[in-house]
Amino acid sequence: MLEEVQKSLSAFGRAVVKESVQNLRKKNDTSNLAGSIGFESKVHKNSFSFSFYMADYGDFVDKGVRGKNPSLVKNGKQKGGNSPYSFNSKKPPMKPIMEWAKRKNIRLRDSKGRFAKGNYKTIGFILQKRIFAQGMKPSLFFTKPFEKHFDRLPDEVLTKFGLDLDTFLEQTLNN
Repeated sequence: MLEEVQKSLSAFGRAVVKESVQNLRKKNDTSNLAGSIGFESKVHKNSFSFSFYMADYGDFVDKGVRGKNPSLVKNGKQKGGNSPYSFNSKKPPMKPIMEWAKRKNIRLRDSKGRFAKGNYKTIGFILQKRIFAQGMKPSLFFTKPFEKHFDRLPDEVLTKFGLDLDTFLEQTLNN
């Protein structure tokens, strides 16, 4: 029975990690985050431990971040929704934003649509201000695969150890 539990948990972990990485690669340009996602499982005689891990900022990307004040930017709107995270006084780091803008070849334009003067530091500053004000929309790159594959775990895994779904979700997503 314990070997079957280990197989089920490993299959669950691999499926969630694979789908999470695919979701990131579709939506974002965050290969560092995608490469940091993994899981660890251990099965003992009367218990098991299971956890997912990823880069620290992964939870912000997954759940989003509420902006400080959307009215600080033109046509601003709140993007963070009901996220547990919010910008208060500290802005997002500018260097990764500048690098992202450069990889995506984002350029400034004037009111007539022509390219305007400005370097990637300027673009980074503008995007940083906008993200701080409006926040970041939740991507749910990890949450959706986790919930989908958790529902597919064999019932004997859940009943054998008296596992409560809410407790498991809370502990796993918070670690």
